[in-house]
Amino acid sequence: MRRNAALFIAISLLSGFGSSAMSLVAGIWILDLTGSASLAALAGLCVYAPVLGGPWLGALLDRAPRRPLVMAVNLALSAVLLSLLTVRGAEQTWLIFLVSCAYGLSYVLIDTGESALLPSALSPTELGDVNGWRSSAQEGMKLVAPLVGAGLYAWRGGHAVVLLSAATPVLVAVLYAAVRLKQLPPVGPADRPRGVRAGLAVLFAHRALRLTVVLAAVSIAMSGFATAANYAIVTAGLGLPATFLGVLLSAQGAGSVVGGLVVGRLIARWSPVTVGVAGTTLFAVSCLVRCVPWWPGTVAASVVAGIGLPWALVAAVTAVQTHTPTAMLGRVSGTANTAMFGPVALAIPLGSAIVHFGERLTLVAAAAICLACAAGAAQRHRTWRQAERASAVRRPAGRPPRAASAPGPATPR
Repeated sequence: MRRNAALFIAISLLSGFGSSAMSLVAGIWILDLTGSASLAALAGLCVYAPVLGGPWLGALLDRAPRRPLVMAVNLALSAVLLSLLTVRGAEQTWLIFLVSCAYGLSYVLIDTGESALLPSALSPTELGDVNGWRSSAQEGMKLVAPLVGAGLYAWRGGHAVVLLSAATPVLVAVLYAAVRLKQLPPVGPADRPRGVRAGLAVLFAHRALRLTVVLAAVSIAMSGFATAANYAIVTAGLGLPATFLGVLLSAQGAGSVVGGLVVGRLIARWSPVTVGVAGTTLFAVSCLVRCVPWWPGTVAASVVAGIGLPWALVAAVTAVQTHTPTAMLGRVSGTANTAMFGPVALAIPLGSAIVHFGERLTLVAAAAICLACAAGAAQRHRTWRQAERASAVRRPAGRPPRAASAPGPATPR
């Protein structure tokens, strides 16, 4: 198990490095070729758009052997990246957009595939820790890879970054091949997933899944909602140059690394719902602290946000892996990813419009929504726990508990 854990962390490091480097360079490359900042920004939209297809892409993973499919996606991504070696001028810019879309598609398939493979390679008690370590690895690469990618681009141009980024998916595919998976009995026809709605039904039938996914979705959406307000706080509220945003991004990344290292132990000690509530509450606190016109407080708020967001996300991912039937892990994971990351596409432009009424108003609104969601989830979780304890007291001695209607823990594959 430790061997598999180390392999998955190495996979997160490599994939995080390659994707972070190329994602930044794609925008810079388009800007240099066309001189258009709006076209450069569209490269990022191409990366995030495929997340809306998560339920359907997850269904593909449930119908095919998961490890071979994830390995094939990585190898195909490497081949598509190499097509950028033909880019010489603005007339080939469409290739960069095409590769950005391919990256977004691969993100959905690979993230969903990893979520489905992890319960097959690790024990249930290890899932929280490994998910947290993977989150720390990915966030750590977001601190290092953009600097390396930008430096390599300035030194040798876009083609050098392409070669580096194309090598990482090949190495990731090799690491996937080295993972040892447990063997399960074949899935019978009655157990096979039917329709995309089946993924939604599983996702919202289980209390822990429903609450943790909603908490993560609200936290991530509000982080996008507050993006424009964060820009305004730095430039207008604090009177600092826009480059100070780089300091805040690094501070948030550092908080994410720390938060990812401890979240697994917190999930094991408490529960995914409790950790999700704590993560959403921490993000709300960070929004309120940003309203204080004091730059050290703004840096501290970025660290707190960096801790809270991974807590909410890892809690939801771990709940999905723990409480989803094995035959439907791909579909439910894809649906959960869409539910968690899809709303941010609407939250960002909405926050950009509302910020004209005041950046602090926007941040207070984001905090209020997060706190209301966290309080509601905590109250529901507390009520359910009290009802379970009361039921256990009323149950006659020696009588087994009634079977739950929600799906049980996933059987390791």
